[in-house]
Amino acid sequence: MTPPIAGRHAQTFVLITVLLDMIGLGIIIPVLLISIAGLGIDYAVTSLAPTIAWLFFGRLIAGICGASYSTANAFIADITPPQDRAKAFGMIGAAFGIGFTIGPALGGFLGTFGDRVPFYAAAVLSLANFVYGWFVLPETLPPEKRRPFQLVRANPLGALIALRHQPVLVWFALVLFLHFLATNVYPAIWAYYTSYRYGWSEWEIGISLAFFGIITAIVQGGMVGPFIARFGERMAAQISLAVECVIAVGYALATKGWMIYALLVIGALQGIALPAINALMTHRVEEDAQGELQGAISSLMGIASIFGPALATQLFGAFAGQGAYIELPGMPFYVAAALCGVAYWLFLAMPKSDKTLQPKR
Repeated sequence: MTPPIAGRHAQTFVLITVLLDMIGLGIIIPVLLISIAGLGIDYAVTSLAPTIAWLFFGRLIAGICGASYSTANAFIADITPPQDRAKAFGMIGAAFGIGFTIGPALGGFLGTFGDRVPFYAAAVLSLANFVYGWFVLPETLPPEKRRPFQLVRANPLGALIALRHQPVLVWFALVLFLHFLATNVYPAIWAYYTSYRYGWSEWEIGISLAFFGIITAIVQGGMVGPFIARFGERMAAQISLAVECVIAVGYALATKGWMIYALLVIGALQGIALPAINALMTHRVEEDAQGELQGAISSLMGIASIFGPALATQLFGAFAGQGAYIELPGMPFYVAAALCGVAYWLFLAMPKSDKTLQPKR
């Protein structure tokens, strides 16, 4: 068992890592220590890159070491009692939201001192966090509970295939994949959609993104725990998925820019789905499989991040502007609502047993 003081420092480090991950991403819009060190090296290489080839090399390093989010979730799952995991996952979401808010603003300010300065700052922050973690981050599993490394599992498909031993986990995975696919519509076309439909400037788009980050931080940090305590993980996820369907249609129908802010407030509840479903999934795997589970979830997120933006942008291009099949710029949101609807149906149709299951060996 991790000592209480060390545990608090470790959890603080994990939350800072996710926060800096998003600040760094916003500035330029890990095992955990390796991930954060790789991120710092990436920013350092990027800041000094003399050619675009070096820029791609830096991003390659970030991709190889980019396991901070899934590793952070696995770490939280290891050190948090099962009944508190959804709330803890919500805190990671809050760190995500705060970083999403601070990053663009900080990047814009630092950019006034030079194009490379934001990257210098991101590198310093990441490497400083690496040093902090080196001294306070304990190993979460004792040697007897650690699973031997197997190359066959060290790939996205291997992690996903590991879910096949439990049909319930496959159901959850399908729900999450559709959820990720649908929510990718927002970063993919937000700037295009709000500029095209409401005539928003870059400043107004930035303000809306900052508002999103603030609301996300409030809901993830302050509401996930009480909401799940009141409704339970399964019902909380169900409500969140339903809200996600309705809000997507709302974005498609909104005729005035101010309506977007009302939708952002209500739509923040859809952020409860991931921590709730994630917690439900952690209850069904053994202690030495939490990292593999989070890797599988991150694989789903990554695959959705490939296809989701492509789908959303192509739909927007086909239904907006000159040459549109039909002038319906909200079509990507209607499709996102349909994907959410299928996810909601799958969630309702899956087995209702809350019994903790163990994977086959």
